[in-house]
Amino acid sequence: MTNFCSDLVLHRRVFQIAIFAGLGGTFLVGFQLSVISFTSPFVKKFINETWLERYNVPIDDQSLTVLWSVIVSIFSIGGVIGSSLSAYLSSKYGKKNCLIAGNLLILVAALITGTSKTANAFEMILLGRFLYGLSGGLTICIQGQYLGEISPKRFRGLTNATAAVLATLGKFVGQLTGLRELLGTESLWPLLLATTGIAGLLQLIALPFFPETPSYLLIQKGDLEGCLKVMKQLWGQGDHKAELDDMLKEQAAMKKVKIMNVLELFRDRTIRCQVYLTFVLAAMTSLSGVNAIYFYSFEVFHTAGFDQEIMPYAILGVGACDLFSTIVCFFVIERLGRRRLLLWGYGLMALVLALLTASFSLEYHFFWLRYCNVALIFLFIVFFGTGPAGVTMPVIAEIFTQSSRPAALTILRILFWAGQYLVGIAFPHLIRYLDSFCFLVFMGFIAITWIILFRYLPETKGKSLMDIKKEFNRFNKTEGTVDNNSSEGLHNMHIMLGGLEGSA
Repeated sequence: MTNFCSDLVLHRRVFQIAIFAGLGGTFLVGFQLSVISFTSPFVKKFINETWLERYNVPIDDQSLTVLWSVIVSIFSIGGVIGSSLSAYLSSKYGKKNCLIAGNLLILVAALITGTSKTANAFEMILLGRFLYGLSGGLTICIQGQYLGEISPKRFRGLTNATAAVLATLGKFVGQLTGLRELLGTESLWPLLLATTGIAGLLQLIALPFFPETPSYLLIQKGDLEGCLKVMKQLWGQGDHKAELDDMLKEQAAMKKVKIMNVLELFRDRTIRCQVYLTFVLAAMTSLSGVNAIYFYSFEVFHTAGFDQEIMPYAILGVGACDLFSTIVCFFVIERLGRRRLLLWGYGLMALVLALLTASFSLEYHFFWLRYCNVALIFLFIVFFGTGPAGVTMPVIAEIFTQSSRPAALTILRILFWAGQYLVGIAFPHLIRYLDSFCFLVFMGFIAITWIILFRYLPETKGKSLMDIKKEFNRFNKTEGTVDNNSSEGLHNMHIMLGGLEGSA
């Protein structure tokens, strides 16, 4: 523990940069995902009042529902577009310039949403939410690339885990500021939607002091002297020969390789297994049921006897639990490893969903099961936070090299945003037809994912990027040849992925 703390002090600059890099990235996304629900009654009332003033008739319920759903979902649409553009923009203009552009979008969005009520235009909320999503989609992809490249090998997972911590911190801060004692009131809700501008401004101030990443300077710019200088700035004055040797090997491997786009990533047979794993891990950020748990928690707390006025504080407790678990993941990821945390996390989540289904089915026979439901929800959030939530980003950043990482993170984020949008639309219908048995659908997705990860995901802790790539060579076609085991492995993965898509 003493060595761990001393290493944290030695690499404090890396973690300081990681925190500021996340303010306009995962923190923004977490905040906006949670805060919008607290503004729901006020925004709907504002739309109705504006409509009445313009057309002298109140808006009908169906039109109001459509407008509100567009306001909620347009954030995800902006995220998909921003994620799609991130790989191209970061390779053309550099990571720092893209982060600056993303933070300027945050400030513009904050100004638009903050003045929407004064301007008496609910369309400004739509535009602001779209710009928030566009900025979030762009910056969280670049954040993942940047964190993976500024950290030394032994702290790579720890540094990448800050993204998950900041995402859950954003959710928690959104839930906290949305309380009626703070900004969750009819007069202050525009300020609540604009609060993210503070985080964007802080990151914008800090960005000029961000260094370029060592691997970017060496591999893409060929600047060995600049690379060594930044390594000493970030990692101290010690001997970094091992890290430099790994980057030189990657540079040699990339001499005839350019930065890939998404289509080129799909066509490259040498990283096909990594691409499949990216699809599986990205899809499970939505299909694991964590969004359903958040959605269903209101009804669970109501069934357990929570008063309507107390319910926001219970939801705040869920957010605090989520934050605590990702902080725990931050401290144990380098000790326990990525593979173990993912397998244990998904395995225990599946068990909780099975218990939750049984508890929901029997709660009318035994009143005390209502309180078990609450406990199971908290457990599910804990297992998700200590496993998949904190480990998915580090794993994706580590199984790809400099040339393919931007496109892979783009795929990850596009699927994340698309999943958020689709689950938000489909889940109410799932509850309507399956009721509590809807959790069995998510449990099935988790079971398939667990099998794929157990079979195909190696441990990446403490390994160089080139060593990790060698681990995957037994599943991928390399140098134009492939053995029988490789063919069989790819064939089996095709079958598993086909089963996952068919279930979806």
